[in-house]
Amino acid sequence: MEKSIDKQLELIRRGTVEIIQEAGLKKKLERAIRDNKPLVVKAGFDPTAPDIHLGHTVLLRKMRHFQDLGHKVVFLIGDHTAMIGDPSGQSKTRPRLTNEEVEANAKTYEKQVSKVLDINKLDIRFNSEWLAKMNTASIAELLSRYSVQRLLERDDFMKRYKEQKNITMLEFLYPLLQGYDSVALKADVELGGNDQRFNLLVGRDVQTTYGQEEQVVITMPLLEGLDGVNKMSKSLGNYVGINETAKDMFGKLMSVSDEMMYKYYELLTDEDAAKIKADVEKGSLHPKEAKVRLAKIITAQYHTKPEADKQAEEFDRAFKDKCFPQDIPLQKLSLGSRSTILDVLVDGTKLLPSRGEAKRKIKEGAVEIDGSKISDIALELSPGREYKIRVGKKFVRILLK
Repeated sequence: MEKSIDKQLELIRRGTVEIIQEAGLKKKLERAIRDNKPLVVKAGFDPTAPDIHLGHTVLLRKMRHFQDLGHKVVFLIGDHTAMIGDPSGQSKTRPRLTNEEVEANAKTYEKQVSKVLDINKLDIRFNSEWLAKMNTASIAELLSRYSVQRLLERDDFMKRYKEQKNITMLEFLYPLLQGYDSVALKADVELGGNDQRFNLLVGRDVQTTYGQEEQVVITMPLLEGLDGVNKMSKSLGNYVGINETAKDMFGKLMSVSDEMMYKYYELLTDEDAAKIKADVEKGSLHPKEAKVRLAKIITAQYHTKPEADKQAEEFDRAFKDKCFPQDIPLQKLSLGSRSTILDVLVDGTKLLPSRGEAKRKIKEGAVEIDGSKISDIALELSPGREYKIRVGKKFVRILLK
């Protein structure tokens, strides 16, 4: 176990929305080091769909951080609660899953999460272990420990209540059962998306009513999908599945917006997102190159580095072929030993009428060489190689002699 509290906290804080309460977490970490007893870190997953996408891996990566720090991480499959359906963020009652659907989805999880988590150090549990054994008396006891007023404080319940939309008693029971999971596991920490904040806090309350020390709650941001607006979701089609082919994964990641890619860097990689953004803003790193690097890093995580490199090459080739007509004749130019982009645009190809106009087009980002926009008006082109140049709807292929 990592002995430095500061180093543990630094890694744990990365990418989080909220830690409730950090003072309590520090106290638990100090005790874990003193007693040489790892913390029990719980994260629950309802097997409502068989495929895991990059949005799920935000939470999985935080679980991996705790594994790397030497703590006990519990991957809790909510096979029992999935038959109720989590009401978080729902405008209506979710359809209930059958036992067969839950079991089929749960079977796919272990292989998928092994791409992020150390499966040899992972404690995989099913909450049917304890929830299926609860009788009417034990459920009544659990219900008695929480008030309806507190449950109605959650935004989605209150909104549905005001709109006179149906809220079933089963949905009221869901957060209490999730809280009881923390009791059964004696969880020190529970992780979840920030849309799960209410349920996670219920877990703290339920633990105290059963005489346990309340868990620390750590919430993670929800990852927007490829549309840059909605939460990543298979039903919305804006997702990147971790079981997708390297080609599909790489291609989808290259469609992420320039602004959104920094969030992907922060939540899906170990790279310094702030530094990458700063490098792009000061012009030392082209946005396209930053995005290629992101796509390569993530694709390599779920496939291999050689495969990621291959997809980068193929994507670049396809991008250039798509953006550049195939029937443009090759022009051979002889402009002297040193030829700048201005020489080529004005004197060599006559694409632009003057150096002033060429400088303006370059500064506007309207000039591309081999599929990439250029910003350097003094850029020198090397003799002996072919260049594909585009200015707006004008294209030329040149070979400098």
